[in-house]
Amino acid sequence: MTTNQHPRENLLDWLRDAHAMELQAETMLSSQSARLEHYPVLKARIDQHIQETRGQQERLEACIKRLGSSPSTIKDIGGKLMAMAQGVSGMVMGDEVVKGAMSGYVFEHMEIASYTILSAAAKAAGDMDTQQVCEQNLREEVAMAEWLLQHLPEVTQAFLARSANPDTEAKR
Repeated sequence: MTTNQHPRENLLDWLRDAHAMELQAETMLSSQSARLEHYPVLKARIDQHIQETRGQQERLEACIKRLGSSPSTIKDIGGKLMAMAQGVSGMVMGDEVVKGAMSGYVFEHMEIASYTILSAAAKAAGDMDTQQVCEQNLREEVAMAEWLLQHLPEVTQAFLARSANPDTEAKR
């Protein structure tokens, strides 16, 4: 059974999804940053992206409110719970920093897809303000994904060098 929805209704539902996604991202990034000890360049970029993520949340919430609604508490809680579970699972991995950087890269691409869809939906709904917000968020996600891609080899090499030395901790 299908339901017919106005583009604006889909847009609002997807904006709520994106808000929950950004809360999940903030929780994951904050958890990762708090545990990073030996990778200062990666930690600094993650900390910068945490601030960007908070700005994205605020912009999304403003769009949702402008459309006469509010973020979905259930979706927000679900996203945070998933992020906390991912953070806990990362703590037991001996190669946490590498797996964290890799999963961060993958998550950035999910966000890129989300904002690409949201931008098109906002355009279809005639909501240029939301379209601009989504395009700004998209630029920040693309920049983070590109940064991670450029630095994955460096993080991997640093991890391998640290893990080969019995006197150093490598995982974080």
